[in-house]
Amino acid sequence: MKPIICLTIGDFNGIGPEVALKAAVHHEVRRICTPLLVGPLNVFDHVRKSLRIKASLAKAAFPLVNASGLPVHDVGDGIWADVEYGKITKAAGRSAGVAIEQAVALCQRREAHAMVTAPVSKEALNMAGFTFPGQTEMIALLSRSQRFAMVLLSDKLRVGLVTTHLPIREVPASMTKQRIIEKADVLYKSLQTQFGIRAPRLAVLGLNPHAGEHGLLGEEERTQIAPAVEELQGKGFDVRGPFPADGFFAAGTHKTFDAVLAMYHDQGLIPLKLMAFERGVNFSAGLQVIRTSPDHGTAFDIAGKGKANAQSMIEATKLAARFARLVLARKTPTEEGPTL
Repeated sequence: MKPIICLTIGDFNGIGPEVALKAAVHHEVRRICTPLLVGPLNVFDHVRKSLRIKASLAKAAFPLVNASGLPVHDVGDGIWADVEYGKITKAAGRSAGVAIEQAVALCQRREAHAMVTAPVSKEALNMAGFTFPGQTEMIALLSRSQRFAMVLLSDKLRVGLVTTHLPIREVPASMTKQRIIEKADVLYKSLQTQFGIRAPRLAVLGLNPHAGEHGLLGEEERTQIAPAVEELQGKGFDVRGPFPADGFFAAGTHKTFDAVLAMYHDQGLIPLKLMAFERGVNFSAGLQVIRTSPDHGTAFDIAGKGKANAQSMIEATKLAARFARLVLARKTPTEEGPTL
């Protein structure tokens, strides 16, 4: 049985529907899963026609068996006339938010096995009443997930984040010892269960230049990060750090670890995107539903022009299908090693 993978529309004023459609019709995706588009059917159809994407769309009927054409779970929200490429609008935010809600519900009802979220505008989501810092936090609430971590990955690097979509000024107060331990634990368990690494090696980055220079350039390494690393080591985790972030990546030290735990968004995403932009994938580890997404944003500047590179969306769909197949086949490796 091929897993059914939801692909949400994202912000329809950006490249969301374009990359979702391009991923859904891609031969590698169709070979390993059944893609299910989630969003307004008429918006998807408008984008399909205007960009001349070869596909026939059909309203999804469940159970999803032998669907003719590409199935669309129509959220019934928004019409193609509402599309205003490059603009942040309440209509696009509402459509994106409802699509996320419906994709989570489909996964919870086992009518789908995983979800891939196309890029959204957080501003548009907030305009529509979805007041979350990001899609990950929204999906966590909808799926009743207590512990989760944002993980960005490519074939060269896996990076987990202690803090995600926060102003820089709020990062130091948010990266407490306990939060670092929690995110490291979620990342460690994900490496075991989803990636089959029985004894992962984790690197933990510092927050300040030169990892604080023994307190000269900041205290967070001494008061929060190092104590978290020591506690994790005491429980049997193979964790090292804190490392100065700049030299860590420049020297290639990341190659000797299975994953890296960064303290904030750009600290982890800049090196990953330098190494694998348009092929990187965002994975929400620890959620009660399988969720991935591409590593880029709405790209309002090229929306509606047919220029969007869908490779990251394709890779995100392939990864979601891989994880879903593990669950369907009941082949998830048994967790071994330390627990908190």
